[in-house]
Amino acid sequence: MILVLNAGSSSLKIEVFDEGLTSLIAGRVTNLGTTGELRLDTDTQSVEARNHAHALTLMLERLAQAGYPLSRFAAAAHRIVHGGAVLTAPARIRPPVLATIESVIPLAPLHNPNNLAGVYALQEQAPELPQYCSFGTAFHATNPEIATRYAIPQTHHDAGIRRYGFHGLSYANMVAEFGDALPAHLLAFHLGNGASLCAIKDGQSIATSMGYSPLSGLTMGTRSGDIDGAAVLRMSKALGEDETDRMLNKTSGLQALAGDNNMKTLLERDDDAARFAVDHFCYWAARHAGSAIVAMGGVDAVAFTGGIGENAPAIRDRIMQHLSFLGDLPALVIVADEEKQIARDALGLMAQGR
Repeated sequence: MILVLNAGSSSLKIEVFDEGLTSLIAGRVTNLGTTGELRLDTDTQSVEARNHAHALTLMLERLAQAGYPLSRFAAAAHRIVHGGAVLTAPARIRPPVLATIESVIPLAPLHNPNNLAGVYALQEQAPELPQYCSFGTAFHATNPEIATRYAIPQTHHDAGIRRYGFHGLSYANMVAEFGDALPAHLLAFHLGNGASLCAIKDGQSIATSMGYSPLSGLTMGTRSGDIDGAAVLRMSKALGEDETDRMLNKTSGLQALAGDNNMKTLLERDDDAARFAVDHFCYWAARHAGSAIVAMGGVDAVAFTGGIGENAPAIRDRIMQHLSFLGDLPALVIVADEEKQIARDALGLMAQGR
């Protein structure tokens, strides 16, 4: 069995898979540092987990009580948001890999340290257990340089300012779930509070809407999506760098347009602000879709995943209406499952003996 861990800023999620990628049990610890809850399968209890290491201890105790002690696991696997330009494929966690993940923390300062906290916590608990990791940026490593390079001076490019793309594990899972039925030119949407799209040609990402950070691209729940750099500079002069960063990532997007980032709520509302926010979301998703289709040289099908992509048929329909001039394209829904992809990656490396 594979124990998959996803350590966030204030939470720790786990899921256990067998060798056939069947999910056996899942759980999470929330609100680290204060009173939260530990949920495993259908059982929930109040806990006060001080940090990721303490949360992991509590979760492992509950897993053992449920019949899944550490001794039963063949390996553990982790989600790492950013692999930079070097870590472009799943890897077994060894000192050089850890050093590289540490070195790219400036590219994902809010995510990689938390992801690493889960790795180090498990190393303390089970130092002999093999650990693997999968990167949210790796799927887009196949993008050609013309798609990833910003037209900026070489010194800044060499410092890591380029397009990386995110939601890669979701797109990789989508490709795997299609199997032999994968269309040659697939326009893929991952629509949730964070939203992006990906041009997948012959199973590989060749363009994606997110760039240096997850801020760019589509209108999102609380992120602005694409915005002119000069506008950012102006706002930064007025608000300061930190406040501008917080605003663009936390209080923009649907939240700024309609006062709510919950798409279900917006679709239920009957007011101009909600309607405009929904229209904005769908319009810009379709606008960016045009760019992705150009990158692929055509489109054979459209696929949706993520919370909105899977559960909001009205949003899928509106986006497809914008794309209706392309003809009768099949539109499919794929359940998002990053944890399954992480387990798939680890099992693949184990099978190769790496």
